Amino acid sequence: MSTVELTKDNFDEIVSGNDFVLIDFWAEWCGPCKQFGPVFERSSDKNDDLVYAKVDTEAQPELAAAFQIQSIPTVMIVRENIAVFSQPGALPEEALEDVIGQARNLDMDEVRASVEEAQKQEAQKQDGQAAGE
Repeated sequence: MSTVELTKDNFDEIVSGNDFVLIDFWAEWCGPCKQFGPVFERSSDKNDDLVYAKVDTEAQPELAAAFQIQSIPTVMIVRENIAVFSQPGALPEEALEDVIGQARNLDMDEVRASVEEAQKQEAQKQDGQAAGE
């Protein structure tokens, strides 16, 4: 399967419309990005049930900023609209496949519960800070 180019215009549609999306944040001038590109493509051929997408950080600086991408390449996995993995650096093929396997095995009910709990704690922290002002 080939990769999809993610832009600010199609990001929500692609990520929300698919349960499992791998994203490669890259740039044309980036040597490690060019080395990682073929690894990403081969992985997309092995996992044709997943969506593989690329974000050109030069052409899409808003997306790079929204995800606080500070180093490229950065690989991100989004499952059911939750970023479950993000790591800068060109992963070797075996490591990428291992990460995909781990992401496939996640219990997304547990992940959602964990995210909800973290959001509640953050809201309580902010409420406490606002009350103390």
